Amino acid sequence: MQLFYQKDIPNSGTIILSPDESKHLVKVLRKSVGDDVYLTDGVGNLFTCSITKSDQKKAELRIIEKRPSPSSEYHIHLAIAPTKNTDRMEWMLEKITEIGFQELTFIKTANSERSFLKPDRLEKKMIAACKQSIKTNFPVINPLTTFNDLLSRASTEHCQKFIAYVDQTNTQHLFELAKPKGSYLIMIGPEGDFSPEEISRSRESEFKACSLGNSRLRTETAGLAAVHTLSLLNY
Repeated sequence: MQLFYQKDIPNSGTIILSPDESKHLVKVLRKSVGDDVYLTDGVGNLFTCSITKSDQKKAELRIIEKRPSPSSEYHIHLAIAPTKNTDRMEWMLEKITEIGFQELTFIKTANSERSFLKPDRLEKKMIAACKQSIKTNFPVINPLTTFNDLLSRASTEHCQKFIAYVDQTNTQHLFELAKPKGSYLIMIGPEGDFSPEEISRSRESEFKACSLGNSRLRTETAGLAAVHTLSLLNY
């Protein structure tokens, strides 16, 4: 099954694919008139369509069926400090999208090395990963925010809150602390880790310290491990 993406798909009728998707459909996959195509709008709907016009720039599809996907019983929100090397963040985004998560926030901390990311590039990476892994509910990628602003937002949300940082006294694993079928917010620090003040403030804001295992992990590996752990908990 190959999945294509288009925003704002109507419930019925005919639609014209974007130039990029049209090119991939016609030139790369060599699909022709009469072939069935699967399409998503990224907000939980799967469409079965039939090609009515095979055009590399404006492929035309007729909607045959619309099927809503079931909503998730849990919500994973990963808040992570971006690494200096953007390729590592893009790699992480691709992998956690394949595994499955719902929300991502990049945070600026005291020891952050990067305060600028390219949202358009990140969105393209996320969409490609969703299509590859047949996801119809696309995750939300929030703008870069400060550590303090994230704590303020978290204070108004009803969710299980965790913070992972390097500390040998953190012996309880995230898998042991989290309860299934819940809403989760987990924070991952930069390569220099969270500052003592940030750790103290997070604990005052009811974040629970957690471990992701015995090994010291890179930032992007920790983000991947956290999402995988919570996903496995809800499997």
